[in-house]
Amino acid sequence: MSMPVMMFAAGFGTRMKPLTDTLPKPMIPVSGRPLADYALDMARAAEPPVIVANLHYLPDLLREHLNARGVKTITEAPEILDTGGGLRNALPLLGSDPVITLNSDAIWSGPNPLKELLQAWDGARMDGLLMCVPRHNALGSGSRGDFVADETGRLSRGPGDIYTGAQIIRTDLLETIPETCFSLNRVWDLMMARKRLFGLQYQGQWCDVGHPDGILIAEDLLERSGV
Repeated sequence: MSMPVMMFAAGFGTRMKPLTDTLPKPMIPVSGRPLADYALDMARAAEPPVIVANLHYLPDLLREHLNARGVKTITEAPEILDTGGGLRNALPLLGSDPVITLNSDAIWSGPNPLKELLQAWDGARMDGLLMCVPRHNALGSGSRGDFVADETGRLSRGPGDIYTGAQIIRTDLLETIPETCFSLNRVWDLMMARKRLFGLQYQGQWCDVGHPDGILIAEDLLERSGV
């Protein structure tokens, strides 16, 4: 099984200032490589038919970098569309449903999370499958947790595991949101109401590289992992 991959790369990187004053966050180097390349390696390993990335803040350098690596890009203008609006805007390039979405500001150590999502996906009962990580395996994150899973894996909101930014999601509910700019949280709420939002717990380690301190933590994780 394979699915299209959507990489979210449009954000302003506010938490990463001052590094993002002159670079889009996905281009910030971590152990000598642009942060986006780690997400791209994971995406390619899942053998998707297409990889699409959305751009908005300082898009030119990132567009050149990703296009040279076979990634299709779509620039959001004049306004940034957030995760839900950005995914809906990219559907003509993604081409099928469901899709994988992946944030471009994390480092992983362990099995490929996208392959694990594909293996666990059950479209008969799922509208969304979110990769979450226990707090003790989440590095560089001060989150108290985002979701709690019941014994079947169905998710509800609460201080449990942390959402990692990787998921499989059906896209039909995007069309029910009237706003142009909106978060995927809106869609997840609809899926939870239908009892069709599920979570998968990641057993490796995950590092949030959304802030400058996360770079050093991620580089230490990469060194210990031998990546």
